[in-house]
Amino acid sequence: MSVNRHVHKFGGSSLADAGCFKRVANIVAEHSQPHDLIVVSAAGKTTNRLLKIIELAKQADDATGEALKGLIEFQSKLVNELLTEQKAKQIVSALDREHHQIASVLEGELSTFNINQLLSFGERWSARLLAALLSELDCQAEWLDSREFFKAELSAQPQVDVEQSAPLLAQCLAAKSACRIVVTGFICSDSQGRTVTLGRNGSDYSATELAALADAISTTIWSDVAGIYSADPRLVKDAQLLEQLALNEASELSRIGSSVLHARTLEPLARSRQKVNLRCSYAPKDGQTLIYRKGIKSNAAKIVTSVDDIVLLELTFKQDFSRHATGLLAELAKNHLAPATRHKHSETGSLRMAYTRELVDEALTRIDHLAAQFQVQRVERSEGYCLVALVGAGVCDNPQQCYQFFQQLAEQPLEFIHSSADKLSLCAVVRKITLEPLLKELHTNLFKQKRKLGLVVFGKGNIGSQWLSLFAEQKAELEQRYPLSLSLAGVFSSQRGQLDFTGLDAKQALTGEPNLTLIWPDLFDKLSRHPYDELVVLDITASESVSAYYSEFARRGFHVITANKHAGASEQANYTALKTSFADHGSHWLSNATVGAGLPVQSSIQHLRQAGDQILAISGIFSGTLSWLFQQYDGSVAFSELLADALNQGLTEPDPREDLSGNDVQRKLLILAREAGFSLELDDIQLQSLVPERLAGLALEDFLDAMVELDEPMLQAYNDAKRQGKVIRFLAKINPQGQAEVGLASIDERHPFANLKPCDNIFAIESQWYKKNPLVIQGPGAGREVTAGALQADLVSLCSALS
Repeated sequence: MSVNRHVHKFGGSSLADAGCFKRVANIVAEHSQPHDLIVVSAAGKTTNRLLKIIELAKQADDATGEALKGLIEFQSKLVNELLTEQKAKQIVSALDREHHQIASVLEGELSTFNINQLLSFGERWSARLLAALLSELDCQAEWLDSREFFKAELSAQPQVDVEQSAPLLAQCLAAKSACRIVVTGFICSDSQGRTVTLGRNGSDYSATELAALADAISTTIWSDVAGIYSADPRLVKDAQLLEQLALNEASELSRIGSSVLHARTLEPLARSRQKVNLRCSYAPKDGQTLIYRKGIKSNAAKIVTSVDDIVLLELTFKQDFSRHATGLLAELAKNHLAPATRHKHSETGSLRMAYTRELVDEALTRIDHLAAQFQVQRVERSEGYCLVALVGAGVCDNPQQCYQFFQQLAEQPLEFIHSSADKLSLCAVVRKITLEPLLKELHTNLFKQKRKLGLVVFGKGNIGSQWLSLFAEQKAELEQRYPLSLSLAGVFSSQRGQLDFTGLDAKQALTGEPNLTLIWPDLFDKLSRHPYDELVVLDITASESVSAYYSEFARRGFHVITANKHAGASEQANYTALKTSFADHGSHWLSNATVGAGLPVQSSIQHLRQAGDQILAISGIFSGTLSWLFQQYDGSVAFSELLADALNQGLTEPDPREDLSGNDVQRKLLILAREAGFSLELDDIQLQSLVPERLAGLALEDFLDAMVELDEPMLQAYNDAKRQGKVIRFLAKINPQGQAEVGLASIDERHPFANLKPCDNIFAIESQWYKKNPLVIQGPGAGREVTAGALQADLVSLCSALS
């Protein structure tokens, strides 16, 4: 049986002292579940202290013993501050034995493997201590040495052998009890069982690799920052936290040299289902950045980044410069040694490559190894440079941002500018300068510009026309409130429409001459070339064919605002796939207008669940038409006469059977149930139609003539209820067991559902917090004005989310 696991990783800064350990333990208790895996680094500066001790031992320095004693005392102090006396005594005793073990190794040959063995103690101490602390806090945990399952051979950048490691991990997890498992980061073992360290940022890499091997749903990397910002927040105070970033953009940022996230950490994402979240362990409520696997259509930079210490390598070649330079770059990339940026100069036959100081020596070693193969004649190393870059899918196709970048860099001591082949970055190398003023100016010029939103509307009926009028009235206010420019790009009916990327007048769009026949492949081809930062589709139809394209909207990164119930009430597998697709592509699917018109029903359920509440049951009257009919019906007038009156007033659909069948109410209940966390199909909801089977198959005119056949059963139901002191109402409900039904019911005359204003809907939401006294939402549940208002409210929510 598969287990839905999550991985949480805590770095050394998150475990710097006893207070940090307690904070991490509280985070684990609140944000993880049994079976989750917790990856830890060495506490604080433990690894640096071990390296210093090793260096002293190599020099036979008398200070070695004192330095080791100080480190053991630091670890013992952590244990004594965090654990009860009995448990602390056991771990301190183990630390004493390890003290002697380390001292013994330091006196012998300090080979690479012995050094790795010594460095492994940092992670082992952290894992053991955190597992013990969690268990004492009634959050049962065990710890696991990753050398038992992670297999990798010694190299400059060791790569975990997936084929060897996966079955070993499965065995380790199967042997553990059903509890959280704290795993050591950074370390693994080779085929001979010797300790191998995973190199730079190995703990983050081991966390995502562990998630891939364990088929985990997500990896959360907790550090001292909340995630990735539009610029370094230490230098640019108004930098914004990016809530979402595509994997290819995150990979490009890390390749250039970002200290927040490293390229190796992201490699396992491509072959696993996990998503990666970046969060701050010091302030868990400060937001997060989600790295999602699939890229989306974009044409703008999201991040201004920089590296303030860059080394340039200039290579010349004996012959065939272009072919050998291309081949060398490819070989370096294969070995995870691609430069942050580079510049080919065909006239001089030279290749200039920019490296971080962290990577340059390793790159030089590799270049020396490949020199003969690629006819490298000379390598010159120059220091004293820094790098400035824009990162974001399609940035190289954004003329405004490119112009701003070139203009700003033209005033600096520029060496070269290079755009990446995949159009993910634009990089400039300059002589060393103070970067802060340049970054601030670039950030202001690039990201304080208004983002452009294009809106494409499907549906020109009563609600569509009402929304267009509302949009025209509120467009200026929205653009003043948010840093956005809104443009109505298209309006379509079922067969034809208008599309104009320069913008349509909202009030004239209904009467304007169509310039396109609605052929979906052709329309998608045109929409794929839109000039906006974001495209929003408003589906104001009841068309199942329009809803069938939601997956394509999501795949292209379009946002969807809908009053159409078909997608939300489709088969569970399709509904789940749609939700996943919108999330994976960083798009929003807002559907508050599908139930209750302008009433905040779905949003209330969403807010309760996001706050940690659990929805137990939902009930109410979900149809304005049926609400009106049964509020008016008292047996004195035939039900068919009342129905005819409602039809003449426009309170029913043109075919009243659409209301009387209860199908619309059934779909609404399904949508709310899914929002509440229930997994249901439409057929799981028991439906009692008010239309007799014989009348259901008649032509509309024949049905209208035969409506009198409804009178007797309705009068009987009314009288049966009246004898019990009750009234009849058409109700929808789902109970905590997931049993759902829609149909006519008898309720007490004093019941809240019994006394509504004409056409009102009412929704009662029972939850853990609202168990004894349900949350009740009541008001008009239909009508062009309130439904258009619900669509506009969703647009406002989207504007807020995109700002």
